Amino acid sequence: MINPLQRPVRVLVAKVGLDGHDRGAKVIAAALRDAGMEVIYTGLRQTPEMVVSAALQEDVDAIGVSILSGAHMTVFPRIMALMKEKGMDDVLLTGGGIIPETDMSALNDIGVGKLFPPGTRTEDIAVYITDWVAAHRNF
Repeated sequence: MINPLQRPVRVLVAKVGLDGHDRGAKVIAAALRDAGMEVIYTGLRQTPEMVVSAALQEDVDAIGVSILSGAHMTVFPRIMALMKEKGMDDVLLTGGGIIPETDMSALNDIGVGKLFPPGTRTEDIAVYITDWVAAHRNF
């Protein structure tokens, strides 16, 4: 995969809420780094407000939320609303975890990018993020 940008893609990886299992988030963060991206991992127990604030401070191209707690229908819409409020229309919100297909579709309908279930190849996630950023970000 070749990054068509003149700089590395910057991604913030976050765990939101009380979900204490971050192994998958760390695997994704490492895989994205291996793919040439700059990755900021926020750690556990972040709020949507903390995630969006960190994304603004770090000037990221994408936010990836790992969620296993079942709170995805609360977390993603809240992050999306905060991103719109802050004018972050050219930043990708994506993620993955335990999210039923019907909920994935509903979240996509409000502007959340592709969501990845457990077992997705990390290369597929890296390609998706790179392609999205190349198509939607202006440098």
